[in-house]
Amino acid sequence: MQPSLRMRRWIGWLAAVIAAVWTSLAVAAAPVVVLPVTGAIGPASAAYVIRGLQQAHDQGAQLVVLQMDTPGGLDASMRQIIQAILASPVPVAGYVAPGGARAASAGTYILYACHVAAMAPATNLGAASPVAIGMGGHAPSPGAKPASAPAASSSNEDTLARKQMHDAAAYIRGLAQLRGRNAEWAERAVREAVSLDAPEAASQHVIDLVAASLPDLLKQVDGRAVRTSAGAVTLHTAEATIVTLEPDWRNHFLGVITDPSLALLLLTAGVYALIFEFSTPGMVVPGILGAVCIVVALYGLQMLPINYAGLALIALGLGCMVAEAFLPTFGALGVGGIVAFVLGAVMLIDTQTPGFGVPLPLIIGLAFVSLTVVLAISSLAVRARRRPIVSGGDTLIGMTGEVVDVDTPDADADSDGWARIHGERWRVRCDGGIARGDQVRVIARHGLTLMVEPVAPLAASS
Repeated sequence: MQPSLRMRRWIGWLAAVIAAVWTSLAVAAAPVVVLPVTGAIGPASAAYVIRGLQQAHDQGAQLVVLQMDTPGGLDASMRQIIQAILASPVPVAGYVAPGGARAASAGTYILYACHVAAMAPATNLGAASPVAIGMGGHAPSPGAKPASAPAASSSNEDTLARKQMHDAAAYIRGLAQLRGRNAEWAERAVREAVSLDAPEAASQHVIDLVAASLPDLLKQVDGRAVRTSAGAVTLHTAEATIVTLEPDWRNHFLGVITDPSLALLLLTAGVYALIFEFSTPGMVVPGILGAVCIVVALYGLQMLPINYAGLALIALGLGCMVAEAFLPTFGALGVGGIVAFVLGAVMLIDTQTPGFGVPLPLIIGLAFVSLTVVLAISSLAVRARRRPIVSGGDTLIGMTGEVVDVDTPDADADSDGWARIHGERWRVRCDGGIARGDQVRVIARHGLTLMVEPVAPLAASS
């Protein structure tokens, strides 16, 4: 029996209602993933955010919240994070929290890149001017007049600073236009290093909203439609479960080894361990630890914006100190190596970004330790040079012995006779001639023949 048309319609409506309810429940059940981002933005932060966005997608999260408190960081790491946000199929909300937090410099760029930008009360953002690269000082302020007689190097630095400024301004303007936020203020944050607190940022449409807490943020964005790389998404976050993904051991390890100070310490300790291993072969453990320290240090340094001239100077300095250990030059190589090491350590990190420099006290401390080691090696070398010879054939010089045999005049021999010296029988030659039983003193050695001289007999006592 065929069902009636009315029954078929009722079945269709019921199926649609069930599908809508099921979809609503599924969306409501999708969690919200929170990624805390604190401290300077660096390789560890970038790896953490990228991995967190992927995990959120795998878990079916409907929203990722980047809870930020950062003074800024490296440009390369910031751009990696922004690229991951722009490519993420899961919407990302940037949230500057808790109270007292900030999203300065690189944090401002990341906040502009997020699909939703929010701040907690008593927070601020801005000061997004690019930091000068290298040792050339700070980038000039907009509108600043050049020096009266600029040198060629100063002109090159000004050109580089302008290029960095224009590139940064265009980058943040593009992000602002993509998210429909205040592009004029974003460019001022780059060119003039201006900052805003949360209410001002909301009133000037720099951010989307001010939220007192994370639950408040989720309630305010509930029902908001955002467009991701996968298309338009409507958020249902009012009753969503909050899942916080803390950095795992890999992120902590990466954060530790990409600290410039620790990388420099590991590099120095590794070289000293190898010096100890080479000077006392067979210990094995110092050699293994030294190699591990050097490899880990180089891995950390290759992820940082290093100045290769500085790295070359450090390598030269350490090489000179190694040469001092094996070819003692009474401090000349060692002191030169310390000077090269200090200069290289100062120049090592090719940025003035806060949190990514090598502190001067650390450099001075390492130089002091190296100087102590060099002085200790040099003093040992001087002492060893002044000590009398205690081993080898040259120890025979100055010893006395007795002639035990004399060659016959017609013998074809390369000596005048044989003498017992230091308990051993040696060929001896004497310019003045010798006789059996004479006491002789060794004055030189030529191969297996000793040059001797007669020992004057003591004067007879009266």
